[in-house]
Amino acid sequence: MTIHILALSGSLRAASTNTAVLRTAIELAPDDVEMSIHDLRDLPFYDGDLEEAGAPESVEALRTALERADALLIATPEYNWSVPAVLKNAIDWASRGPDSPLEQLPTAVISAAGGSGGRRVQAHLREVFAHNDVDLLDEQVMIPRARVHIEDGRLVGEPHRTEVRSLVAALAEHAESMASRSAA
Repeated sequence: MTIHILALSGSLRAASTNTAVLRTAIELAPDDVEMSIHDLRDLPFYDGDLEEAGAPESVEALRTALERADALLIATPEYNWSVPAVLKNAIDWASRGPDSPLEQLPTAVISAAGGSGGRRVQAHLREVFAHNDVDLLDEQVMIPRARVHIEDGRLVGEPHRTEVRSLVAALAEHAESMASRSAA
């Protein structure tokens, strides 16, 4: 069984360390895992009037990608001790309505951030995802001073590569287990 993991970066920067971590996660993923990064750049800010008029194409594309995914992997920086606006906005759009594609979606979070490694963003995402009934793994990866661990757009050095590899494997295993349970 192939597990499809959708990846979201909480940073829009071209040289984003978190996007680099996601590219590395794709390289380190088990053979039975397909991963793709969904670009959040074109999402408008959440607006109830836009939603009422019919969700924009970029919102529908995000929701469709989430619906098709077996799991979600997020890599995010920590901005002002919390969730970056681009990521929170994507969660806000995806969480709307009774048919949220986030509900019970196996999810894991990596934070590549400053000195703390992003422990506050991890805690805030746990609160947001609990509200949205997301199936968030207990395992988490925090990469402090992440910029020094990125070379040529990829995460280098141990133990961080091992942590990312293990997290992706655990997420895939959990997603497969959940898929097997719902098929039974």
